[in-house]
Amino acid sequence: MPPDFEPALRVTGKGVVLSLEVSAGSKFNRFPAGYNEWRHSIGVQVTAPPVEGKANKAICNVVARVLGIPASRVSIVAGSTSSQKQVLVLGLDKTEILAALAREI
Repeated sequence: MPPDFEPALRVTGKGVVLSLEVSAGSKFNRFPAGYNEWRHSIGVQVTAPPVEGKANKAICNVVARVLGIPASRVSIVAGSTSSQKQVLVLGLDKTEILAALAREI
């Protein structure tokens, strides 16, 4: 049974915020890369190291690619120096994001 990602998504006045659990310096880029039920966060793996914002940029790029939107519509709004991040997605609603995530499983 695929994970229910809905608890990791929060609708705000600006867009949808995704709770992510990041593994930087991984062997490959992957999103979604699992789901943490206790933290209600979606896993994301990026090959970029967690230095000088490289991993953060890679996170925005991989999330945007999976959602089919430009990376400029994805931004980190909390946790820029943590493995737990809050990422704002502009221009998609919760249903569209859940559908895109389901296609990647």
